Amino acid sequence: MGEQLVEISRLVTEAMEKANTAFTTADTELAQDVIASDARIDFLQNHLDERAIEILALQGPVASDLRVIVGSLRMSASLERMGDLARHIAQLTRMRYPELVIPEHLRPTFAQFAEHDIAISRSLTELLDTRNLDLARDINRHNEQVNELHAGIFKAIASPDFNAAPSTAVDVALASRYFERFADHGISVSRKVTYLVTGEWTTNGNVG
Repeated sequence: MGEQLVEISRLVTEAMEKANTAFTTADTELAQDVIASDARIDFLQNHLDERAIEILALQGPVASDLRVIVGSLRMSASLERMGDLARHIAQLTRMRYPELVIPEHLRPTFAQFAEHDIAISRSLTELLDTRNLDLARDINRHNEQVNELHAGIFKAIASPDFNAAPSTAVDVALASRYFERFADHGISVSRKVTYLVTGEWTTNGNVG
């Protein structure tokens, strides 16, 4: 199951990279590619979950193996959700074409969102493959930056200086939420890997 999780994570990273490119360039063909490719992530998650349930039902795993199987089920769900969030970003791109989704003055902030999310996803893929917990620390640091950016977006929308149309305010809030939740699910997977390696559960994203 570990190899399948790595494969799903790689596809999620690719989805976010493409979604961000489409998002920043109003590339609807690339956005559609992200939307269509999400079916592959869903298929792999379903296949992994079916395999895990089959092992639980037929093999009666011992406690240590049970922890890995249950952890894999939960991680696959988070990875699948990350793929969905990349798809949502692509759908926003397609919906607002030929305009860009984000007003010009907020585009640098969303460029930072994408930079951190893609870094989280790449590190997560490597973490799943190597179990190197230094990567979990990196993921946590990127997530903290995403949370700060997310809070800043809502302050910007609430500012009297924000004079964009209501539909633009909704788009900005949604996009910010998508990027923020992508990072949150990355943290969720990172914590589960940390638990499988150390046997210790963290609730605040810190891994020492």
